[in-house]
Amino acid sequence: MQWTRGDPSVPVSVCSLPCKPGERKKTVKGVPCCWHCERCEGYHYQVNEFTCDLCPYEERPNENHTGCQPIPIIKLEWHSPWAVVPVFLSMLGIIATTFAIVTFVRYNDTPIVRASGRELSYVLLTGIFLCYAITFLMIATPDTGVCSLRRIFLGLGMCFSYAALLTKTNRIHRIFEQGKKSVSAPRFISPASQLAITFALISFQLLGVFIWFAVDPPHILVDFGEQRTPDPKNARGVLKCDISDLSLICSLGYSILLMVTCTVYAIKTRGVPETFNEAKPIGFTMYTTCIIWLAFIPIFFGTAQSAERVSSFKITFKLASAYVVKNYG
Repeated sequence: MQWTRGDPSVPVSVCSLPCKPGERKKTVKGVPCCWHCERCEGYHYQVNEFTCDLCPYEERPNENHTGCQPIPIIKLEWHSPWAVVPVFLSMLGIIATTFAIVTFVRYNDTPIVRASGRELSYVLLTGIFLCYAITFLMIATPDTGVCSLRRIFLGLGMCFSYAALLTKTNRIHRIFEQGKKSVSAPRFISPASQLAITFALISFQLLGVFIWFAVDPPHILVDFGEQRTPDPKNARGVLKCDISDLSLICSLGYSILLMVTCTVYAIKTRGVPETFNEAKPIGFTMYTTCIIWLAFIPIFFGTAQSAERVSSFKITFKLASAYVVKNYG
């Protein structure tokens, strides 16, 4: 038999062709033998020939949408460009800070080191070192131990630095205010007193961390919502410590308080004599730090970024703060 189109094959005598894998049949009303094929889209998969259903939250459909498979889990990798740059900057900072500490130890009894307030300088350098070292904890694979250390050291380095600077500026302010009233020296300006005040300020940060541990013990989670893209092929779960953005700000809140208070004292001591050369570098350090903090908060909370970029941004912010404080030292 010759067909009009010249095709020797026999035409299919059905109303609708069978659906492909990953498609469901949508029957035509009143015609049970006819249907339309609809693709299971997005995160849906084909349950049977008539039904598409949504995959579990931690899964995505396979390539032909006939079943579900686990969503890949990612974290910030050491070889990622978002980790390599902060690690490089951290290593430079650690080397420079270590060199400064060794120099201080070597010339510990010289007049210039003693005049700089060597006791608080060691505390300040320790804080700067911790700010650089936290980079490696932020990139390390999250587990309960790493998450615990992150909580402890997240704000501790800044607390060390700002507590030492606040004690220095407060001492300068009290000395010159007392000089306007009498020739007697104010109380609690000896090195031992200054260290006691500094560590008392640091103890509040540690107390807050221990309360945080008691209220919400550290643990890890896989966040499937952060990178749940419209295309399920690009969906990823992010392995991270259970530290919310609000908890992050709260953990750094005490450091912010110390920074603001130190800035106030830096403004008050800006008019001290030129020969007293500590006040102005501290003031410049605090003004610059305030600018960095004011830029950090709106940028961090006002932009949608990938997990790698968010982690890298947090690390870079801490490095910037550490480098600014180190410029004073």
